[in-house]
Amino acid sequence: MNETRAPPGPLAAVFLDGLRTVAGEGNLLTEPPDCWPYGYDNSRQHALPQAVVFATDHAQIQALLRLCNAHGVPITPRGRGTGTTGATVPSAGGLVLSLERMDRILHTDPANRIMVVQPGVTNQAVQEEAARHGFFWPPDPTSAAYCTIGGNLAYNSAGPRAVKYGTPRENTLGLQVVSGAGRSLRAGVQTTKGVVGLDLTRLIIGSEGTLAVITEATLRLTPAPEAIRSLRAVYTHVAAAARAVSSIMAQPAVPRSLEFMDDAAIEMIRGAIQTPLPEDAGALLMIEADGSEACLDALTRSLARAARAAGCIEVQVARNAEEVRGLWSARKALSPALRNIAPGKISEDVVVPVSRLADLILGLGRLGETHGIPIVNFGHAGNGNIHVNLLVDPQDSVEMRSAQRCLDQVFRLVLELGGTLSGEHGVGLAKRDFVARELGTEALALMRGIKRVFDPNGILNPDKMLPPSGT
Repeated sequence: MNETRAPPGPLAAVFLDGLRTVAGEGNLLTEPPDCWPYGYDNSRQHALPQAVVFATDHAQIQALLRLCNAHGVPITPRGRGTGTTGATVPSAGGLVLSLERMDRILHTDPANRIMVVQPGVTNQAVQEEAARHGFFWPPDPTSAAYCTIGGNLAYNSAGPRAVKYGTPRENTLGLQVVSGAGRSLRAGVQTTKGVVGLDLTRLIIGSEGTLAVITEATLRLTPAPEAIRSLRAVYTHVAAAARAVSSIMAQPAVPRSLEFMDDAAIEMIRGAIQTPLPEDAGALLMIEADGSEACLDALTRSLARAARAAGCIEVQVARNAEEVRGLWSARKALSPALRNIAPGKISEDVVVPVSRLADLILGLGRLGETHGIPIVNFGHAGNGNIHVNLLVDPQDSVEMRSAQRCLDQVFRLVLELGGTLSGEHGVGLAKRDFVARELGTEALALMRGIKRVFDPNGILNPDKMLPPSGT
């Protein structure tokens, strides 16, 4: 549901004077119409910030955090606003710190397989720079052309390749940050091994800007494979596809990506794909394999054998670039179809153990019928990460109330199956009030304590990720 929060009172004149000095010429917005676009992300929630500062360097960010601490002004870090959970919505007002202008690739070191970047550089820019040297950075969210590396790290956002290559946590060696208290520190290493001290790098990654502002990241690069092969497997029903996923993931040849679509998704895109699907298709898997050219035929055969579980209708292997485009056209057609049919849909991001995928999809079907809400499911089957789409009209208050009741039961189902409430979209505001269902009281208390150590005055991205004490 669209939600706009009431604006807080005006900032003190003495704070604004200090803010102008710290921000520097051309880096500050204070007029409400200018600040308005920086009050939202892709969650349909909005809160008007009282000021927007464009970050320029580490020293400026440190001075800003110290100024905000001195005056008790909240500060919300922001990349490009592509997140879906409200994590960059300035719900407490105050200052939005936009990192979009800190978009430089500082250093690429192919010999040591690292790249050092500022937080505002886009994922696509990193991929293009890495490719020039024969490498890639594994995290590949759908919004790669627009989303920033700082945002990828803040959410630990991954994408299809995570099934083989891991998330940003596994592909980031070190960080330079400014804590919520305004302290400068470096975390991590420049090497692929290192065990000195606690792993603050992995702690900060995924913390949604509640602990520290990332000003520099050392990324671990992976050599680009010699070749990539694409397969598409079609099944009579979801349970058959789920069995195939378990079979594929149990073998030594790990796929580069393993994507899933349920029957509702298939019906939405039948008329928009290049390579037709069988009429009785009830689920499909898109599979990618990568590696050396000499080994790829054997790897592809192994994946195809594993995909041919009971209930499999067909397995197709693309032999050239045109056939690759044909096989992937089904997946590429889905997001536009969803936007056209339900532009205000609720899109959730949950994870269950791979062996419980069928239970999840079948359970979601029952919940959709019970609440009268169409649900379309697709996602990264190789690690059980499914995007659950509730097709609703935000302008229909009755439908939205049903959707919220349905969503409550979706989260209950995920936890009953041994899953987690978010795989790569984060928590932000959208899922904050459900977090206590997954985390015990002791874990929440410890996390709140860690937040106080990094951010003793609670000014850095308040309200996000952890529910308030006592709830």
